[in-house]
Amino acid sequence: MCPTEYSRYYTRHLPHLQPEGATFFVTCRLAGTIPNHVRLALLEEAEHDLQSIDSLPDPVEQQREAYVRHRKAFVRWDAVLNSASVGPKWLRDERVAQMVADSLRHRQDTIWSLMAYCIMPNHVHIVFTPIAGPDGRYPTVTSILQSFKGYTAYNANRLLGQHEGFWQHESYDHWVRDEDELARIVAYVVNNPVKAGLVERWEDWPWTYCKEGP
Repeated sequence: MCPTEYSRYYTRHLPHLQPEGATFFVTCRLAGTIPNHVRLALLEEAEHDLQSIDSLPDPVEQQREAYVRHRKAFVRWDAVLNSASVGPKWLRDERVAQMVADSLRHRQDTIWSLMAYCIMPNHVHIVFTPIAGPDGRYPTVTSILQSFKGYTAYNANRLLGQHEGFWQHESYDHWVRDEDELARIVAYVVNNPVKAGLVERWEDWPWTYCKEGP
């Protein structure tokens, strides 16, 4: 992780930050896990945040404000997701969860340096650092997630015998500023099943990976 200039790419109404060499905390959720009216309200807030950031004349202040608002937006989305009582929970199927876990591990040391993940019934948390290619360029988070979600959606639908949309188009990512924040995020990720009441110890959840321990 290293301090870099503020940069932004814009995909499906969600603001994304990708400094080169940064570490990311990403949440991918199943399609239909958040009611549409709630989803639209969250997207409207994200658009407002983006306009506020762009209105600032000072690039340094843009960077600072983008970081603060991005963290707050991530918390809003994740809180809604964790409290969802309706919607699909296809990741409870052990066949699907194992396939997703295998896909996450398969990309280790080629596409990303994987630090932690947790596969919950209706969403997946991933902490990773993209790895630069032979040309020295880093793949975008968008391209990484498109590949991961495309592959896992196809195979999950085959396992489930369905033809529905599997992942929600939007994923939300937060870039990690420093080692202290990384430690807090990894602890949150691995303890997600404990917080949800699924297990008593994070080590007992079969769909959790932590490279170095929380």
